[in-house]
Amino acid sequence: MSRPTNLPPRPPVPSSNPAGERLQKLLAAAGFGSRREIETWIVAGRVTVRGQVAKLGDRALPGEIILLDGKPVTTTTKQSQPRVILYHKPVGELVTRSDPEGRPTVFAKLPAISPGRWVNVGRLDFNTSGLLLFTDAGELANVLMHPRTEIEREYEVRVQGGLDAEAMGRLLAGVELEDGAAKFKSIEALQGKKESGTNRWYRVVLAEGRNREVRRMVEEAGARVSRLIRVRFGPVVLPGHLAPGRWEELADSKLRSLVEATKR
Repeated sequence: MSRPTNLPPRPPVPSSNPAGERLQKLLAAAGFGSRREIETWIVAGRVTVRGQVAKLGDRALPGEIILLDGKPVTTTTKQSQPRVILYHKPVGELVTRSDPEGRPTVFAKLPAISPGRWVNVGRLDFNTSGLLLFTDAGELANVLMHPRTEIEREYEVRVQGGLDAEAMGRLLAGVELEDGAAKFKSIEALQGKKESGTNRWYRVVLAEGRNREVRRMVEEAGARVSRLIRVRFGPVVLPGHLAPGRWEELADSKLRSLVEATKR
């Protein structure tokens, strides 16, 4: 039976439930990505809620119909303890789920997980190796990456020509980058580390993770990084026995230490 034409039009189905959680938080809690990553999906029109394309600020309740790239996603908030794995990233891998040029990515070597998927905690660039964390809890990844948390990152860095006292002083006092000031919390020469020609090794610590930050800082001080290895993230240290391209899951005690680091 057709609807009478003299009736007022039906109101549109709301795309947001004011009683719900923001979409990026809901999907992150369900393990689909970090909040920042999910926000880019929403802006790109990849997420729909109750049949309408979502926009930033929209909310939904766990269990409501949400589609990502046209496929339904389960948004029941995780109640179990999050999982975190440590991966020893080799040089020559990208921290992305796929690469149009067909280059290898870190996700190709991670174990299968269902439901949800692994979310990377920050990034290492193509030519940087070392410790990289992944979790099935997007909210945990978001907190670990947030600048306000100030979790320490420690690197071993090989510098062509080495750093003189003036350069080291500048790096500790702070240098100005295009995205703001940056400084190392500590820097020390590494003794006993294999050197080649004029290359010298140092251990540096900083409390944030901006894009190519260590390399850019050293360049600003007048030198150049020839090799970079991340060896620690907060309380988690890269194990000596873990070969490049291999992963291991954090034990409960180490996972608790990592979560505690976000509260300090």
